[in-house]
Amino acid sequence: MCRGVGRTPPALTMEAPVLSALARFSVRHRWWVIALWLLAVVGAALGAGSVGGSFSNDLTLSNTDSQAAYDTLRTRYPELSGDGMQVVIHSDSGVTSAKVKAAVTDAAAEVRGSQDVAAVQSPYGPGPAMVSDDGRTALATVQFTERAKDVPAESVEAAQEAFGPVREAGAQVEYSGAVLQEENGPSGSEAIGLAAAVLVLLVAFGSVFAMVVPLLTAVFALALGMSVLTMVAEVATIGTSGPVVAAMIGLGVGIDYALLVVTRHREGMHAGHPPEESIRLALTTAGRSVLVAGATVIVAILSLYLIGIQFVSALGLASAITVAATLLAAVTLLPALLAVFGAGLDRFRVRRLRFDHGTGQVSGWHRWTGHVQRRPWPYLLASAAVLIAMAIPLFSLRLGTADGGSAPEGSTERRAYELIARDFGPGWTGPLVVTAQFDGQESKAAVNRQAGALRTELRSTEGVQEVRPPRLDEAGTTAVYTVVPKSSPDDKSTEQLVHRLREDVLPDAADGAETHLGGTTATAIDLADRLGSKMVWFMSFVVGLSFLLLMVEFRSLVVPLKAAVMNLLSVGAAYGVVVAVFQWGWGAGLLGAEAGPVESFAPVMLFAVLFGLSMDYEVFLLSRVREEYLRSGDSSKSVRDGVAATARVITAAASVMVVVFGSFQLNDQRTVNLFGFGLAVAIAIDASLVRLVLVPAVMALLGRSAWWMPRRLQRLLPHLPGEATATATAGLHTPVARMSTTAGEDQRAGALGEPPAQREAAEGERMPQPRP
Repeated sequence: MCRGVGRTPPALTMEAPVLSALARFSVRHRWWVIALWLLAVVGAALGAGSVGGSFSNDLTLSNTDSQAAYDTLRTRYPELSGDGMQVVIHSDSGVTSAKVKAAVTDAAAEVRGSQDVAAVQSPYGPGPAMVSDDGRTALATVQFTERAKDVPAESVEAAQEAFGPVREAGAQVEYSGAVLQEENGPSGSEAIGLAAAVLVLLVAFGSVFAMVVPLLTAVFALALGMSVLTMVAEVATIGTSGPVVAAMIGLGVGIDYALLVVTRHREGMHAGHPPEESIRLALTTAGRSVLVAGATVIVAILSLYLIGIQFVSALGLASAITVAATLLAAVTLLPALLAVFGAGLDRFRVRRLRFDHGTGQVSGWHRWTGHVQRRPWPYLLASAAVLIAMAIPLFSLRLGTADGGSAPEGSTERRAYELIARDFGPGWTGPLVVTAQFDGQESKAAVNRQAGALRTELRSTEGVQEVRPPRLDEAGTTAVYTVVPKSSPDDKSTEQLVHRLREDVLPDAADGAETHLGGTTATAIDLADRLGSKMVWFMSFVVGLSFLLLMVEFRSLVVPLKAAVMNLLSVGAAYGVVVAVFQWGWGAGLLGAEAGPVESFAPVMLFAVLFGLSMDYEVFLLSRVREEYLRSGDSSKSVRDGVAATARVITAAASVMVVVFGSFQLNDQRTVNLFGFGLAVAIAIDASLVRLVLVPAVMALLGRSAWWMPRRLQRLLPHLPGEATATATAGLHTPVARMSTTAGEDQRAGALGEPPAQREAAEGERMPQPRP
């Protein structure tokens, strides 16, 4: 009952015409909708099989020194401009034995004449030998004509097969290099995540049928999204981590979004609505929140394009495709599935059904929220202190790219890395390339003297293990050097060496020459520097965009600001935990991960995804709080009712995400492990400490001022379809008739967002009465 009005309050209007129409269509034509989805999934799978592309890493970075070095190689040394593959030969009896040496020489000759191969450097010459001091390990290099993303997999396999006889000669053969890019589609992690999600949903719903619907919706959406992603890979270069990260995010949000709509539908049926009407109400309330939240996730992820690095933006595109598929399934397939089960959705129960709101009773969530509201400052300060403490490791964040030492245990890349690092030195696992273009007017002898002097200067630089003799181009004006650091590619000292060479050594030692430093290691360092320099403004853009969206959604300036600050705290805490585990190595062994730098693109990618997902729970919770506030006008009670109505479903949704993301720790890619761990930690923090402690505490302190917005600004803001603009409501808990009010009435509600319920109490008899 509305305060001051001794009669049944009118119902809240949340009509979203498009969603309402979609709900009616999907309910009436449920079998056609399901059939269309089956056809879409099968058709997309067939399309992916026939015209789908492959996944490869393209680390092209415009306007960087490493890219300039590559451009010089492409112009002056076409045969060296492609990416390479290192072939490591090891034999305890020695690689200089006649049998092994003959097999290696024959293999190198065979590969040298292969398609897509520019050059092959035998470990025995001509040129500097590449045999370890103990004579047990040799290193051959296969140079391809193209960058890794353009080298056909068949050419790489043919080169590896050519070295097969070396194994028959009794030697161990391992491979490493940029061209060894594995395809990474869905793996067993998804199945484990689904199995864990089944248990969580069964506990949350207590009904087998209610558990099946979100899973079916998510699986259909994931199948469609992954097939579309494979077809997009034919026209766009998407990294090898793209499909796994996209599957992880798509599966998590797919189950989550369906769970939220199903929960609202069950609540409506519990209140007495027939299934068809309850489905429509669920889609126009929870479904609308899902669309707003999903749109926030997509916008945040696609904002990665603003960074200007194709590799990073392509990962965002992959994730956005699967999230878009889950939204489409949530507003079309999900209502059809709910209509099929109808009133029997809660059959085959495994436990007694429980509802925490709309029953007229005070639940445990009501009591907990009230407890926090009575002591807001202690809970606010304590939870904020915990989050800040967890975020402290973030200040030692070091971006980079993990080297072969972080490759999966037992892989050929890992074995090759260990052999090279042990017998040649860790720097040989990622040597640097220096190009120097001298004055073309000078004599060849003068260029040779300058090239030799530059080599001497490079060799004397601290941190350099070896510099191979320079190789001049045909014109005799450009030299290329192989510079081997003393440290591994992902070591901080290697990063310092690259900057020292660029800033101090090369400008002074090669006076008058145009010099550039490149190679795979330098490219990774340039990627980290570029992303590090753009992180702050990128994050500011995502936060600002989310702020504007929430301001329009909730008609408030304070709520979006609160959401931004809290989401930044939860994301910062997740970052801190990631740094502690994956960079410092705290407990990394328990996850099967190796300590090293945080992948350079991980922070921006994680921020885009995490901020979007955090906004999901913000929208779900505060949408319900605003409904209750518009109904009752009591800011304190609306928070208690809103938390009680959403806490169980948010907890269940977060649990699903945590187990799905956590299951990806079983993947053998360090990048995927890092993403899965970071997402799981962030969601757990956000759904527990933030939503159930910080939000009630802050809302208690803010009171009605949480909904403050200047009248003039409120008139300027657009209204989203289906926005709550009516007075009080009992209509979502009891099957009463609905009533509309205009957007203008809501705009006149007052500078503090005065709920129409209080305005109507004064209007008295002018308010029409709903029929029970």
